[in-house]
Amino acid sequence: MPPHSPAHPEVALNLALAVITSSNAPILLLNGDLSLIAASRSFCSAFEIDPVAVEGRQLSELGAGEWKAPALASLLTATAAGNASINAYEMDLNRKGLEPRRLVLNAQKLDYGDDKNVRLLVAVSDVTDARAAAKVKDDLIRDKAVLLQELQHRVANSLQIIASVLMQSARKVQSDEIRTHLHDAHHRVMSIATLQQQLAASTIGEVGLRSYFTDLCKSIGASMIRDHEQLSLKVSADESVTDADESVSLGLIVTELVINALKHAFPGDRKGKIGVDYRSNGQDWTLSVGDDGVGMPKGPQSAKSGLGTGIVSALAKQLHGIIKVVDTNPGTLISIVHSHVAALNSEPPAVLGARAI
Repeated sequence: MPPHSPAHPEVALNLALAVITSSNAPILLLNGDLSLIAASRSFCSAFEIDPVAVEGRQLSELGAGEWKAPALASLLTATAAGNASINAYEMDLNRKGLEPRRLVLNAQKLDYGDDKNVRLLVAVSDVTDARAAAKVKDDLIRDKAVLLQELQHRVANSLQIIASVLMQSARKVQSDEIRTHLHDAHHRVMSIATLQQQLAASTIGEVGLRSYFTDLCKSIGASMIRDHEQLSLKVSADESVTDADESVSLGLIVTELVINALKHAFPGDRKGKIGVDYRSNGQDWTLSVGDDGVGMPKGPQSAKSGLGTGIVSALAKQLHGIIKVVDTNPGTLISIVHSHVAALNSEPPAVLGARAI
């Protein structure tokens, strides 16, 4: 092998020494017996090692003996023999009068083509500050989550108080029209209170929709259905989960559509069923509320819309969903369909005007 060839052991060693000397990262070059050949300036600076006294010393002799770590020495020896490798090995460096430092080491055997002179390249990272910063961040996130849940509980309790006041007011007024409006307001406030309770009980950032819709519909049914033998309200959903913000919008849509069905689909003590269904496939999903009631009104009344119509339309637009209304004869099926392709193309939601909400 030509003496000046890059593959020649002496040339390769000189190249390695040049790289280590100029490196900004803490790096060591060791012989197979764990004696030091070279250390980068950054290593000496970071760990207060005299660079003049490095060459030829054993790793365990560096500093005041803080690098004397039997477990590390065993792993390095096995790596030099080709029987192991060191990937993200962690150790504490304890120096007198200083805070312990958490180090992460990686080591590999270098192939010089010279089996008699084994070389090890050791990279050292001090992750103490990064770990401390990560812990502070995790603590802040945990504290924020606790505060958020407490806030949600308080909001839910306040909404229940407001709902109670509305119901007391409804009992006192003489006007049937005002009483009806107060009852509607009570139902909406109670439903929003249920939403808050569900969010407070859910993992922050993740809400299981099946249990969420089930509990929500139980709350609506408890406040609006007098005879559960006459009217039933059931939920069918897959195992989908979503974030808290989207679940609020979906819950409000369910609330408005279910209340709409209870108010309009079963006049004159008519028996019937209301079903809430949610299915997703990747980024596409469909939320449906259907009933087997009297269906959509005919004539001039079909063009009228109420407050609920505006709420559902606004929420559907916010979710990039399309509203579909179908006369199922008997009954009505209203669906909010979210298509990933339609959302990308900013397709506007349809107008919900078949039945006043």
